[in-house]
Amino acid sequence: MSLAPDATDLAILRLLAQDATRGAAEIGRALGLTQPATWRRIRRLAEAGVIAGRRVVVDEAALGFGVTVFLGIRLAAKGRTSLEDFERAVTAIPEVQTVQHVLGQFDYRLRIHARDIADFERILRRRIMTLPGVGQVEANVMLSEERRPGPL
Repeated sequence: MSLAPDATDLAILRLLAQDATRGAAEIGRALGLTQPATWRRIRRLAEAGVIAGRRVVVDEAALGFGVTVFLGIRLAAKGRTSLEDFERAVTAIPEVQTVQHVLGQFDYRLRIHARDIADFERILRRRIMTLPGVGQVEANVMLSEERRPGPL
């Protein structure tokens, strides 16, 4: 289903992107709409696929994961490991939070959460470097992150 969100839909999306636990009544009050009208708009956005789900944002540091590392991985030409084999293996590693197949210097970009640098080294040596087809690896440790709400 195709949907062209209007200004009110975009305002609803902005409020949900800030806090997805807000109810239709609260969003409606903020925008001068009734709860039923707001609920119908949210349902329409979800049915059209504009709202693809709701997520919980977890503070990794609060759980003891103080290091985030981005890895660039180029698959080795020798052996011709299939992309599916690599993707299946890498997504099975719990510390790997994001797997992105990219164009450029590397074939994949991974976001890894580790407790500390020693933990990251263990993940790198025992899990990442043993994946099928891994050739070149480049690591970048995240120093800080600024979160932006997206294109809304």
